[in-house]
Amino acid sequence: MARLGRPGMSDEMKADLWRRWRAGESISVISRQIGKPPGSVFTVLKHHGGIAPESRKTRAGSLTMDEREEISRRLCAGESYRTIAGLLGRAVSTISREVNNNGGRDVYRAIAAQERALDRARRPKQCLLARRPALRQTVVRLLEEEWSPEQIVGHLRRHHGDEPVMRISHETIYRSVYTTRWKVIPRELCKRLRTGRPIRKNKRHTVKGQWRSQITDARPIEERPRAAEDRSESGHLEGDLVIGSNNSQVATLVDRKSRFLTVVKLASRHTTVVVPALVETYERMDPRLRSTLTWDRGMELAAHKRLTADTGVDVFFAAPRSPWQRGTNENTNKLLRQYLPKGTNLSTFSQDDLDAIATKLNNRPRKCLGFRTPAESVALTG
Repeated sequence: MARLGRPGMSDEMKADLWRRWRAGESISVISRQIGKPPGSVFTVLKHHGGIAPESRKTRAGSLTMDEREEISRRLCAGESYRTIAGLLGRAVSTISREVNNNGGRDVYRAIAAQERALDRARRPKQCLLARRPALRQTVVRLLEEEWSPEQIVGHLRRHHGDEPVMRISHETIYRSVYTTRWKVIPRELCKRLRTGRPIRKNKRHTVKGQWRSQITDARPIEERPRAAEDRSESGHLEGDLVIGSNNSQVATLVDRKSRFLTVVKLASRHTTVVVPALVETYERMDPRLRSTLTWDRGMELAAHKRLTADTGVDVFFAAPRSPWQRGTNENTNKLLRQYLPKGTNLSTFSQDDLDAIATKLNNRPRKCLGFRTPAESVALTG
């Protein structure tokens, strides 16, 4: 039976996901805890608008999961409906209907039967706004005017307080806005709310003190050697990705002291592609440039431990949303845009093309180097 989300998201995992979401954990933290990609977590949350659904349950007297497993075992043993009914204390018609509704004796499976029973037990009714067209029309009109749900409710109470059909809570409006699969509120009206969020978040939700990425054991930039900070020696590089069109990208590595640039061709920005490409680049790099690397919080370097293990280069990470901490790399990327303008498909450039561009920049004099070139500055390094 098809399940919501990507393959492998069990009911128990979804329950844990919702419990953590209600407790205020971010999508990144939840994805780490349950071992699923952030996209999988968001898919489950978005289906319900970020609002935890009520747990599924069947009415009293219905067959239980244990009873269905017993039915399945007895059917495999070839026992009759009457025998099974006697063992479970159920009517023969109950057992017969249960088996026939779930494929018959030969294909009956307890888990599939339980899932179908839970789905049938939902019997969802239309939401309030779907049942009250006049109320829905008023709510949509006021949302288009960028009113908040609380303002809308206050307005309705003031002007339609004696009309029961015009009563609604602000939480019901929020649920209708964010649960776009109900199709009672136009999808684009999510953006008319002040926050512009695609899903509902509760009051406990915060990302304070939480990393927004899955980079584990990241060493902060404050632990970088003093020689890297004061540019007293070569070999301390800053790195980043330069993004092009059609999901293309290259990596740039810039020495903080000499401003020497290396450009690396990448087939993807996934860490399983980026890190091996950087390892290969370091292997053919001048040994004087192989001390440390400072990167931003991008997930492309999530496997930084492998980079350190394979190259001996210590990796440090700048603070989130702090590009000025890697100013050398940011400024060099601006120079590189002369040859790789924004909107360019970078996948059309070969590594030889990128090496040629880097050579041009490395042989261009820099004011900050006393008008020496980066190549000359590396040559002067002992």
